[in-house]
Amino acid sequence: MSKGGAATAGVAAVGLLLAGCTPGGEGIRKEGSASHTPAPRGAMSATPAPAPSTRYKKVNAVRLLTGDPKVSADVKRAVAKPCAAHEYPIEVTYASLTGNKSPDVIVNVMTCADSVGLGAYVYRERSGSRGGYDNVYANEQPSVYAGVDKGELEVSKQTYEPGDKVCCPSGEDVMTYRWANDRFAEYDRYHTDYSKTTVDEAPDDAGADLGATASEG
Repeated sequence: MSKGGAATAGVAAVGLLLAGCTPGGEGIRKEGSASHTPAPRGAMSATPAPAPSTRYKKVNAVRLLTGDPKVSADVKRAVAKPCAAHEYPIEVTYASLTGNKSPDVIVNVMTCADSVGLGAYVYRERSGSRGGYDNVYANEQPSVYAGVDKGELEVSKQTYEPGDKVCCPSGEDVMTYRWANDRFAEYDRYHTDYSKTTVDEAPDDAGADLGATASEG
């Protein structure tokens, strides 16, 4: 994941309660409204539009979280009511991560005020007559965000140094997980330090050199 993509994910806009889905067990689908661009007048579609899939079912993410004993009381309070209207601070992604017949459900919970990650979870649908979902991954470290990269679980966490503002972390940790032996196991991680230099900033010694040059002139 690139720095820009991960930073955007860390401060993702507040998601809707329910997520969409893609046909089959491949690929990724995030919640949200799809934009539609009208075709030019007189243009004909070469292929018919695909029929809506009935194999995927939407998940009530709030109900999943509030009924899950692995979710902390703080996160449950965060999703107890919407931030505005019917918009909860939740983002839901459907993707095939565990090899299950049904898509796994990635749930990210954020703060209403600044969209900082509070918790990231992966739910796997139970097979057989039991029904329901099992929590197979949970991370409640501040500023955490879970996503998918090439069919694998990727979890990013922004890192802050003393004095950093919420908007401006000093860096980022990214961990990648693979599903093996009925659990997610970390197999790769990297850290990125963000540059905080701006155009208006200049090193102290550069300013001193400029002053010395002016005096000599």
